[in-house]
Amino acid sequence: MKLNRRTFIGSGGAALALPALECFGAPASPSAAATRCLIVGNPFGMHPQNFFPKSFGRSPKLPFTLQPLQWLNDRLTVISNTDHDMGNGHGKEVSFLSGILPSEANAYAEKNISFDQVLARYLGSDVRYPSIHVGLKGGIQMSWTANGTIAPVTTDPKQLYANLFTTLDAKAKARQVTEINRNQSVLENVADQLTDLKKSASQFDRDRLDQFQTSIREFEQSLEKRGHWVDRDKPAYDLSAHYSNGEHLIHNDYEAIFDMITYAFETNLTRIATVAFPRTLEYTDIDGVSRGYHSVTHNGKSRDIVNELLAIERFQIEHLSRCLKKLDAIPDPHQDGSMLDHTVVLFGSGMGYGGTHSCKKLPILVAGGGLKHLGHVNVRINGKNMPLCNLFLTLIQHFGIERDTFNVSTGTFNFG
Repeated sequence: MKLNRRTFIGSGGAALALPALECFGAPASPSAAATRCLIVGNPFGMHPQNFFPKSFGRSPKLPFTLQPLQWLNDRLTVISNTDHDMGNGHGKEVSFLSGILPSEANAYAEKNISFDQVLARYLGSDVRYPSIHVGLKGGIQMSWTANGTIAPVTTDPKQLYANLFTTLDAKAKARQVTEINRNQSVLENVADQLTDLKKSASQFDRDRLDQFQTSIREFEQSLEKRGHWVDRDKPAYDLSAHYSNGEHLIHNDYEAIFDMITYAFETNLTRIATVAFPRTLEYTDIDGVSRGYHSVTHNGKSRDIVNELLAIERFQIEHLSRCLKKLDAIPDPHQDGSMLDHTVVLFGSGMGYGGTHSCKKLPILVAGGGLKHLGHVNVRINGKNMPLCNLFLTLIQHFGIERDTFNVSTGTFNFG
């Protein structure tokens, strides 16, 4: 087999770039405070006057959009004046969890790796799925690997159910074992050719090839892990209750999505999940909404159209709140407290407000996770907004991962 610039491995089109410049840190030692992370995002930000509380400090009175989360009281932090220091306009929202646009990823050793994928890389070694990503109608591009590729998004609740809770029959298991063995054989051939190639390579190229070999070893470990899970049955889950009326309305779908993620957390199928509210989704199932999501962001301050936008944004927060109440009602299976006490929850967007295409003052809130929450905090210092990657670095460290920087971070964010 000839070693090309890009060698493709089977199994859903996954690829290894030559070289893959992943930067590996110290092994994870998860803290007792946080063992899971749920991230919820949208492409258009939030109507600022109805997202950010009017006062700063702990336990603020939450505005209209956030009122469903008032019950969290001292377990919530809303952050004002943070962004990625980018120009305004659509297309920047893909940087939400990374701070780096895909077009600029090659300038960074870990490309535009997203916050959730850093967690998945270190915390996913002993669960079936290092991370799961869900969003109806195609989702939004939030999650990026260290190779600069988008993490696949499941766009149908029934497919999510099949992925998480349907146990394969004997024939399907045999096919999966064959696929794993075939991919392992390909990797062995690539590794042998790299060894030969290094003999005549310059020192610079040998260093780069060493990095590529590290990626191959990680891919081999991933295949070994898949083989480990093939013969182990998945937990059972009843999806039918979400569709007892036979309708697939937006309410049913997102209730099903969040409930399946909650159960996946509870049964330790995964510890990292992202949920997207995409731009192309029809929100007209919501009372009072007759227009498209994007069109109501450009509302000309018309009260009627703004009300439609607020109905969509309130819908998002209501479903987030419903999920967090479920997490809070379930005792953590492995430690004291509720599952919410040990789950960091992040809500936000890579766009500040779609009505102005602003990418400043991103709407960011964090809940749960055993953090010392601040209520509503202003992080604008000396006339500059705080890089959102500072928050991500702090959360990464909260999970026990030893890192001093994350992408374009300039420091950390201090919880109380």
